[in-house]
Amino acid sequence: MARRPLPRILSSGSASITRSREFARTAADNATDILHPLITVTRGLRLLAAAGRQRWAATPKDKRGPALFVVAACLFGLALMPFGGLITLVTVMGAAAWKGRERTVARTGPAEAEATRLRSLYEALVPYFSVPDDPGPLYAHGGDWEKVFSDYAFDGDGRPTRLRVTYPAYFTDGETASRARIEQLLHAKSGRGREYRFTWDEEDNQLLMNVLGALPTSIGAQRFVTSPGETVLGFTDGEAVQRTVPVHDGDLTRDAPPVVWRTGARSTEPHLLVAGQPGSGATTLVRSLALQALQHGDILIVEAAATGEYACLTGRDGVLAVECEPAGALATLEWAAHETERRLLAASRALQAGHPLPDDIRRPLWILLDRPGLLGRLAAASGRPDPLELLQVPLRHGRATGVTVVLADQFDSLDALGENVRAHLRARVVLGRCSREEVASVLGAGPDTTPAPEIPPGRGYARLGTGPVLRLQVPATPDPYDETTGEAHRQAVLGLLPGRRDAAAAPGTARTAAPEPAGVPEPLLPRAISEGLAVTD
Repeated sequence: MARRPLPRILSSGSASITRSREFARTAADNATDILHPLITVTRGLRLLAAAGRQRWAATPKDKRGPALFVVAACLFGLALMPFGGLITLVTVMGAAAWKGRERTVARTGPAEAEATRLRSLYEALVPYFSVPDDPGPLYAHGGDWEKVFSDYAFDGDGRPTRLRVTYPAYFTDGETASRARIEQLLHAKSGRGREYRFTWDEEDNQLLMNVLGALPTSIGAQRFVTSPGETVLGFTDGEAVQRTVPVHDGDLTRDAPPVVWRTGARSTEPHLLVAGQPGSGATTLVRSLALQALQHGDILIVEAAATGEYACLTGRDGVLAVECEPAGALATLEWAAHETERRLLAASRALQAGHPLPDDIRRPLWILLDRPGLLGRLAAASGRPDPLELLQVPLRHGRATGVTVVLADQFDSLDALGENVRAHLRARVVLGRCSREEVASVLGAGPDTTPAPEIPPGRGYARLGTGPVLRLQVPATPDPYDETTGEAHRQAVLGLLPGRRDAAAAPGTARTAAPEPAGVPEPLLPRAISEGLAVTD
């Protein structure tokens, strides 16, 4: 059966109906704009009339007659004045326009849902901030929460993002356990899945809680604007440091707050310890430090895991060795110890003679060790001495001779380093997901923030000497030879690599086969071991 076509008015009338609606809406908007003053005055007259009726209703009956007489006398006086009627009309219209204007009511207190959450927080804090013997308790069940919460802010979901808590003076805010209980309670009651910072003001008995944003993970390897002797470990919160550096973040260039580690003769933390869990980004940090150190110095790399993470540095200018075997690591560290002694002796002679330091000892030397604890176990299994014992000389005299030592290892291998080695590593970094106790065991102090809900590679904490514990995000510096590395990060790392010592190999070219482990250059090592001295290249 053939389908009958729709009537013309139904098939073609929808467009005209839509145009009519748009025309009517536009006309209504224009009329509202034109008549807005009249609407405002009319609203004001209505409000003034309502206020007059309320005032007349509130006036006692015995006073209504005198009040009416005074109003009539004023109106009669205005009528006798020149232009009195016009003045009265302008005054009434002005008052009506002022009364009828649209005003945005500013909220001065929390909303009902926010007040309920604050009351819940107050009730949860009562057992911790009250004692039975307090005659005037600041915290009591059913008490007034407005007396203790003086500053607060909420996000769109009604969860607090900022809260200032006043607590009684007898609370033991100097004890770590007492603080941890309060921080854990506020963290749980304010909403999980976010990172909080707690600032204790013991003098004024106040605790400030702030919600922290996630640190950016999009900053990759690049040339950072630093002075010689300064190295960027990563980036932190803007209010935690007093400087920023320009960085390339994707297609944008912006200023970011760095965690700057200073090395050299005037540094109080000349050596670095990096601890973390597997996959936490410790190798990424060491690779980033190596690329920055090659701008002004030479590096030695000892990789005990032999995973080829530093193969891109093999044979590059300034890279003296990339060693993976225990025997080669022992020889490399022995050469480094002799080189430190030679530099120390040359510096002492120059100072005694009143001469500047020789050029061959002014160039910094970096010793980078990845998983040195594993290296010690491999050496013990093969009957060789522990290579870490040779680090005593660079660690003790490296500050005066321009030698910097960086050790990166996992938590379960830190005991193998020994107290003598760890005592010289005053700059420390902890990466990966770990408890507050683990962070405090490495850094010497716990963080003032709660654990992050998500731990990307290179995320952790840093502490330089006795300074504060800072949040840290290491610049993305992956292995450019890894097939899973993104092209943008691969090109960024390859662009920072120095040229190869072999002119036949083009800088930045990908290798087709794994390179042979590179030890200390051939002319240096035999002479250093046989004569007990080191020579420069």
